[in-house]
Amino acid sequence: MSPVSSLHEALDQCMTALDLFLTNQFSEALSYLKPRTKESMYHSLTYATILEMQAMMTFDPQDILLAGNMMKEAQSLCQRHRRKSSMTDSFSNLVHRPTIDQFTEEEIHAEVCYAECLLQRAALTFLQDENMVSFIKGGIKVRNSYQTYKELDSLVQSSQYSKGESHRHFEGGVKLGVGAFNLAMPSTHPLPLTPQTLSMLPTRILRLLEFVGFSGNKDYGLLQLEEGATGHSFRAVLCVMLLLCYHTFLTFVLGTGNVNIAEAERLLKPYLNRYPKGAIFLFFAGRIEAIKGNIDAAVRRFEECCEAQQHWKQFHHMCYWELMWCFTYKGQWKMAYFYADLLSKENSWSKATYIYMKAAYLSMFGKEDYKPFGDDEVELFRAVPGLKLKIAGKSLPTEKFAIRKSRRYLSPNPISLPIPALEMMYIWNGYAVIGKQPELTDGMLEVITKAEEMLAMGPENEFSADDDCLVKLLKGLCLKYLGRIQEAEENFRSIFAKMKTEVRDTKIGPNLVSEKKIKYDHYLIPNALLELALLFMEQGRNEEAIKLLESAKQNYKNYSMESRTHFRIQAATLQARSSLEDGNRSLVSSVSL
Repeated sequence: MSPVSSLHEALDQCMTALDLFLTNQFSEALSYLKPRTKESMYHSLTYATILEMQAMMTFDPQDILLAGNMMKEAQSLCQRHRRKSSMTDSFSNLVHRPTIDQFTEEEIHAEVCYAECLLQRAALTFLQDENMVSFIKGGIKVRNSYQTYKELDSLVQSSQYSKGESHRHFEGGVKLGVGAFNLAMPSTHPLPLTPQTLSMLPTRILRLLEFVGFSGNKDYGLLQLEEGATGHSFRAVLCVMLLLCYHTFLTFVLGTGNVNIAEAERLLKPYLNRYPKGAIFLFFAGRIEAIKGNIDAAVRRFEECCEAQQHWKQFHHMCYWELMWCFTYKGQWKMAYFYADLLSKENSWSKATYIYMKAAYLSMFGKEDYKPFGDDEVELFRAVPGLKLKIAGKSLPTEKFAIRKSRRYLSPNPISLPIPALEMMYIWNGYAVIGKQPELTDGMLEVITKAEEMLAMGPENEFSADDDCLVKLLKGLCLKYLGRIQEAEENFRSIFAKMKTEVRDTKIGPNLVSEKKIKYDHYLIPNALLELALLFMEQGRNEEAIKLLESAKQNYKNYSMESRTHFRIQAATLQARSSLEDGNRSLVSSVSL
C-alpha cells in the first residue's frame, strides 16, 4: 500500500475509533487503535490522546506516566515521517520559509501531528514532575510546538497552498493548534507572562519562554477554532470541545459571567443529536443549563451523564463537582455535602479542596441536623492544610485559598467561618448563576442576612472586619441581581471604605492595614471594586467603572485568587472600553446626521 493510501486508511480508522470514544466505548476505541500504534502516526497519536484525556481527569501518577510514554512513542513515529532537511535546507529556511510543494502529503501530516504531540507532552511534563530539568524540557516542547504551528499556518495561508484529498484533516489540525495558542496567550493578557496569567505554567518556564515572543489574538484564535469545528475533519470535535470549554468555563469563571450561550448551544446541538448518550456532550449540556440558571434541568443532565456510562468514573467526578454546585445554588447543603464527600473519596485532583467543601457544607447544617459519618467540621477544616498538593510545581489557587481559610481552625478555640460554602461559590462565580433565578437569589440573601445578624450579635474578634466585609460583598451581589441597585452599591462601598485607615508604605504595598481593619482576606477589597465597577457598567457608567477597575488592578497585590481576579478585571475593562467606544461612535453618527 502506498504511503498516501495508508494515510487515508489510517484517518478513516481513527475517525471510527473517535466515533467509538464519543459513544462511551472507551476500551473498545483503545483496542481498535492499538494494533497499528507502532506503524501509524495517527493511530499512535489518537491512542495517546485518549490516554492523556484520562490522565488529565484522574491526576493519577501512573495514568500520567502511561500517557506520557505513549505520547513520546507517537512523537518518535511522527519524526520518522517528517521531511528530512539538509544543512542547506535549514540555512535556506532562515531566509525563505518552506512552501507546500516541498512536502509530500504524508510529510505535511507528520508536521501537524508532531506539533500536537509536542504540545500534549509538554502538558504532561508539567503535571508529572516539578524539577527544573523537566520544566526546561516542557518549555522547549511548548516553544517548538508553537513555532511549528506558526509555520504551518503560514503554509495554509500562502497563495501556493492547494488542497489534497486529506488536507481537510491537516487544516483541521493547524486550526486546532493555532486556535488553542491564540486563546491561551491573547495579546490582551492583564499581566506579563507570569503565573498570574498562565496559571498552569510555572514561573521558571514562563521566564524561559519570554524570549520566544509568544503573542496571540483571541478573535483570530476563536475564528480558527470555529472554522476547524465546522470542517469535516478528524479534529473537528476537538475544536468543538475546546470552544465549549472556552464558552462554558473560561469566559464564565475568568470573565464577567457574560457567556455566549447561543454559540455554545449551536456548537453542541449537532453532536448531542448524533451522540444523545455521549458523556462528554451530556456534561456540556448540563453546564449550559446551569449557566442559564436552569438548575433542575442541569441536575438532570449531569445525572444522565453519570448513568450513560460506567467505564470512566472520571466523567462521573466532573459531574459530581457540578452537582455539588447545583445543590449549593438551591441551598440543599446535605446533597452538596454528599457530592463533596464522593469527590474526596474517589478523585485525586485536590483532596484539600474537597475536604474543605465537606467542612463548609457541614457548617451550614442546622443544629438539629444529623451530620453524616460522624464528621465534624472543625476536624475536617484542621485536616485541610495537611492535604496540600502540587501540580506543575505549585499549589492550585483554589487549594491555597482553602488552606488559608482553614488555618483559623488550628487554634484550640477556633472562630468559625461565617458562610464558607457561599464564599467559595463566589470564587467560582456562582452568583452569576443564581442571579438568573430570583427565588434562588432570595434564598441565598436570606442565608447571608442571617449570617450578618449572627456576626453583629457576636463578640468582636481578630476576624470581625474580614467576616463583615465578606458578608457585605455577597449580600451586595444578591441585591444587585434582585435589582436593588442602591443597596448593592452601599454594600460594596462599605467594604473599601474600611480601608481609609490603611498604613501606606511603598516598601510594603497597600495591603498593610491597621489592626482593627481587614487582616487576612485582602482579596475582598479588589473584588469589591470589581463588583462595583460591574454594577456601574450595567448602568452605563463606564468611565467610573474603568477608574475602579484600574484601582483594583494597580493598588492591590499578593492576595488570594489574584490571578482569577485579574482575569475578571481585564475582561470587565475590555467590555467597559468597548461600550464607551460604541457610545462615542453612536454619538458621532448622530451629530453627523
